[in-house]
Amino acid sequence: MEPDMSEHEQKPLPEVDLSKPPAENIVRITFQPENKTVEFPFGTLPYDGHGLPMSFLDVAENYNVFLDHACGGVSACTTCHIFLKEGAQGVSEAEDLELDRLDLAPGLQLNSRLGCQCVIEKPGTYVAEIPSWNKNYVQEGKPATVVK
Repeated sequence: MEPDMSEHEQKPLPEVDLSKPPAENIVRITFQPENKTVEFPFGTLPYDGHGLPMSFLDVAENYNVFLDHACGGVSACTTCHIFLKEGAQGVSEAEDLELDRLDLAPGLQLNSRLGCQCVIEKPGTYVAEIPSWNKNYVQEGKPATVVK
């Protein structure tokens, strides 16, 4: 008997036609540098318990995209630090808890956000870069994806 695996681990990510914009009411997120793109209807993502509901960390966990999060997504570390390269107009404003934590993050940029706190608030296209230096090569539970 095979071990129990989540639905997202059993099948590869569905192909997304990037030559067309997302349909109405669809969220499209590309995680770089792996260029893994996921799409889903806005408001339909089940909460996976990591970060805030509909955060980039929540999406990554739902689609088995590796985004490290040493604190479990409670804004107590900076391991889920991302660069939001596209879609800033569709996400929540950074609150004091996130901004205070980001002050401690290495490589801070104007588009830096914590994946656990940056919540998608409307349909559209988003691009999140996971900095290569922010990936651990060994973690508990999931292997890291390393792109050279």
